[in-house]
Amino acid sequence: MRSGFVALVGRPNAGKSTLLNRLVGTKLAIVSDKPQTTRNRIVGAHSRPDGQIVYVDTPGVHRPLHRLNVRMVDVAVAALREVDVVALIVDAAEAEGAGDRYMWDLLQHLRVPLVVVLNKIDRVDKTALLPRMAAIGARGRAADIVPVSAATGEHVDALEGVLLGHLPEGPPLYPDDFLTDQPERFFVAELVREQVLRHTHAELPFTTAVVVDAFEEPEQDGGRLRLHCTILVERTSQKPILLGKGGAMIKAIGTAARLELERFFAAKVFLDLHVKVRADWRDDRRTLSDLGLPDGPARSARRPRR
Repeated sequence: MRSGFVALVGRPNAGKSTLLNRLVGTKLAIVSDKPQTTRNRIVGAHSRPDGQIVYVDTPGVHRPLHRLNVRMVDVAVAALREVDVVALIVDAAEAEGAGDRYMWDLLQHLRVPLVVVLNKIDRVDKTALLPRMAAIGARGRAADIVPVSAATGEHVDALEGVLLGHLPEGPPLYPDDFLTDQPERFFVAELVREQVLRHTHAELPFTTAVVVDAFEEPEQDGGRLRLHCTILVERTSQKPILLGKGGAMIKAIGTAARLELERFFAAKVFLDLHVKVRADWRDDRRTLSDLGLPDGPARSARRPRR
C-alpha cells in the first residue's frame, strides 16, 4: 500500500486540469482553450486497492503581470515543496520554448521524484515522440517519462501506476470516499467562470472573476439550490460585452452554467447572475483573498497525520 501527494505542474494550457479530471474520474477543474484558466490549487484524491494518490492541480507557471498572476505562480511553486512526487505536464504538440526552459530551471533543485508527462499525444505524429522523449531524458532529471493523452485517456492508467510506484509506503491519507478539500462555493464560482470563458473572446476572460454572494440550500427535499453570483470586470466598457444585446449573453452564460451546476450538485438550481465593474481587481489584495488566492507563501494541500 502506497499513498501521498502528486503535484501537477507546467506551463499554462498544457492540459493539467484535463488530466486531473481524467485521473480522479470526475470534473473537479474547469477546462477551456484559453491559457491561465486554473487560478487556484485544486486537490483531487483517487483511492485504489493498492494505494491512494492525492493530486494537486496548480495554476500554469508564467510571467506574472498582476498581483493575481503573482499569487497564482506562488501557489504552483509552493506545491513543489510539499508533495512526494512532481508530475511536469508538457504539451507534446508544441515545440519547447522559453517557458519550458524556465520550468526546468525551477525544478533543478527538486528533492522528490520528477515524472515528465508528455501530454496531447493524440495531436502529434507518434514518430515525433521518440526524439522529444530522448531530449527530455538527456536532461538527466526525470525519473520517468510517460506519453499520454488526457483528452482520450490513452496511457493515463499506466501513468497512474508509475506515479503510485514513486509514492512512499503507508496507509491512505484520507477516507476512501474523500474527493477534494475545496468548498462547494468554489465549484459554483468556477463553473460559472467556465461558461464566461466559453462564451467570451479576446482578453475579456483574463479580466473577469466570479464571486458567490449567496449559497442557499433547499428548504425541503426536491427544492432548488439558490445561488447568487457576481461576475467582476475591470472596465465599464466590458460590462455590455457580458450582458449582450438585450441581455442575451448573460442569459446564455447563466443557462449553460445552471445546467453544469445541476449536474454537479445533482439538484435543481436557481442561478442569479449580476455583472459589476471593479477596477483593477487583479491587483486588489482583498478581492484576491476573497477568491481563495492566499497572500504570501501558499500551502499546496492539507496533509493529515498518518
